Amino acid sequence: MAEYEVIGSRPVPYGAVEKLTGQAVFGADVRLPQMIHGRVLRSPHAHARIHRIDTTAAEALPGVRAVATAADFTAGNGWENMLAGSKALYVGHPIAAVAADDTWIAEEALGLIRVDYEPLPPVLDMRAALQPGAPLLHPDLEAGNVASHFEMVKGDPDRALREAAVMVEREFRTTMVHQGYIEPHASLAAWSPDGSLTIWTCTQGAFPVRSEVARLLGLPESRVRVVPTAIGGGFGGKTVSYLDAVAAILARKAALPVKMVMSRAEVLQATGPTPGTIIRIKAAAGPDGRLQAVIAELYYEAGAFPSSIAGSGAEVLLGGYDVPHARIEGYDVVVNKPHTASYRAPGACPAAFAMEQVADELAGRLRMDPIEFRLLNAAREGTVRVNGSSAPVMGTVEVLHRAREHPHYRAPLGGPNRGRGVACGYWGNWGAQSSCTIQVNSDGTVSLLTGSVDLSGSLTSIAMQAAEMLGVPIDRVQASVGDTGSIGFTEVTAGSRTTFASGLAAVEAARDVIAQLRARAAELWRAPLEQVTFERGVLSYPAGGRKMTFTELAGLLLETGGPVTGRGNVDGDRYGVGPGYGAHIADVEVDPETGRVRVLRYTAVQDVGRAIHPGNVEGQIQGGVVQGIGWALYEGYQYGPDGAMLNPTLLDYKLPTALDAPPIEPVIVEVPCPTHPFGVRGAGEVPIVPAPAAVANAIYHATGVRMEQLPMSPAYILERMGII
Repeated sequence: MAEYEVIGSRPVPYGAVEKLTGQAVFGADVRLPQMIHGRVLRSPHAHARIHRIDTTAAEALPGVRAVATAADFTAGNGWENMLAGSKALYVGHPIAAVAADDTWIAEEALGLIRVDYEPLPPVLDMRAALQPGAPLLHPDLEAGNVASHFEMVKGDPDRALREAAVMVEREFRTTMVHQGYIEPHASLAAWSPDGSLTIWTCTQGAFPVRSEVARLLGLPESRVRVVPTAIGGGFGGKTVSYLDAVAAILARKAALPVKMVMSRAEVLQATGPTPGTIIRIKAAAGPDGRLQAVIAELYYEAGAFPSSIAGSGAEVLLGGYDVPHARIEGYDVVVNKPHTASYRAPGACPAAFAMEQVADELAGRLRMDPIEFRLLNAAREGTVRVNGSSAPVMGTVEVLHRAREHPHYRAPLGGPNRGRGVACGYWGNWGAQSSCTIQVNSDGTVSLLTGSVDLSGSLTSIAMQAAEMLGVPIDRVQASVGDTGSIGFTEVTAGSRTTFASGLAAVEAARDVIAQLRARAAELWRAPLEQVTFERGVLSYPAGGRKMTFTELAGLLLETGGPVTGRGNVDGDRYGVGPGYGAHIADVEVDPETGRVRVLRYTAVQDVGRAIHPGNVEGQIQGGVVQGIGWALYEGYQYGPDGAMLNPTLLDYKLPTALDAPPIEPVIVEVPCPTHPFGVRGAGEVPIVPAPAAVANAIYHATGVRMEQLPMSPAYILERMGII
């Protein structure tokens, strides 16, 4: 492990003071002169044909400046989730939008819009959606309500199952869960006299918003500028654009800036939750405990439009295991619910909830310690996965050893009705494109600009890598997030890519700066360039006995050729992304009379490659665990037979609070990713993946009954225990 000056330290993250003191500018805080307000009319039907939309009365209302429908999308609506065209596909589906002088007038105008609906039978359950004769959401889909189907096969799993010593077969169900970000979606759009458009929005990725808006409005991307605001949580849910194009259309029609902010009910009813699932698994092991075969069927709700999250679940299901024979089939199924979206390790939690319980049950039948079972079957470098790829360097063994040796694992439970569960989680991580520029100032400070939206301190982790490369203290680096007009293309802050890929861009920009500084020093000293070195912020020409610090040379730049700006533009996937892996230990207590579960203690061990900012990493781990506990015990969309959401407020949609969170101990393991100069692996996704399964396994060891659905509510637990 190399020694570093900046990496591994815990500076105060950029923007922390502004957020704590209320000075940060979030999406709903942006204001412009003459700004008006937009609202959306949403479908009351889960499934209906739209024959006619009459906006005449709304347009005539004093104070109304513009009304928009799907017809205003010049590039066509297609399967877009912006404004419905010929069909409404879920309760809450946007139908039309109004911009008015204030929100009250806009709301009144919505009530004046007349929509001629032809209600159709909704399909709300995947089992029903797959039946012959089920109502079809999209008649042009070739396989009914199955938007996609795939199969991955390794070896001969059917034969291996027949010959195995012990087999477990179970079916698991999970429901839709929302990301639970505190800040609702907000967007403000304004047109310039030259026909260019600027959008201020709370998003995890300004460039995808730009691409989407430009496509839907038929504009060149150069005419659309997207400014990302401070973001009050995202967790994948703000990788999708909901309001931006609608606000832009209203602003163009009104010739005034238009601001739109969702209500909490709109956020829950009409933005993308994670899919509900049905997962069937058969898994078998030999008498020595080695996994022989796994056969899995994964059915994922796509919501109203096709998705691809089932594929992500399939990649994760056996990501941490070495299985010689396996078959995984995945189905992406459309139903009359909101279009599903990413939520922290999209698709992974349901897959781990299923596989980690099956693994626990196999270990129990073989009378093996659950961590020993996972160690015996852990994927290692070179393990061939079900999709045919080979596993790179990954810290499975190191994480499992650390979990096994942790005092928590051997501590007494200390009472009746208590259980301890273990579960593991894998996430493949992601690279993608990132850009960064570094400007050297004459006083030796540095201005860094990245295209990555700052989430959970990611901007600080990017800047720390640049500071380490340049040999300057982090307080000499001023870092900020650029808009689409000031920095090169950068993908969303999601998928655990940012510290890795945008960090790589910062490293490349720093290398560019160093190369330019070496050239300046060589010219200044009349030295051969190859003999000028740079190390820890000091330039040297040993043969000439010359030295100069970064700061000293910065003061001479304007006299030696002008400003120095470094640029880094990378595709992180080309470097080779290192997967993440974690092992969780959960202690619970189950009240046998009420079914209430208390999580008493939690330990999360995770390989993060290199903890650039250990405090940020620990926060990621703890936050992911709390969200996983919410998923396990409380959270879930509830629908009536008509497709209306029954719990569309935070009074009814239960989220864990500080009172529900147990002591969570994060344990950082560092197995450096060999393709990153500092060994970084993404750390944000893994912490949520094993959490529901760890709690479920703990409940089993407290009650003796397996849990097969999420959330594991008190009523469900009592039902499984045979009490009700």
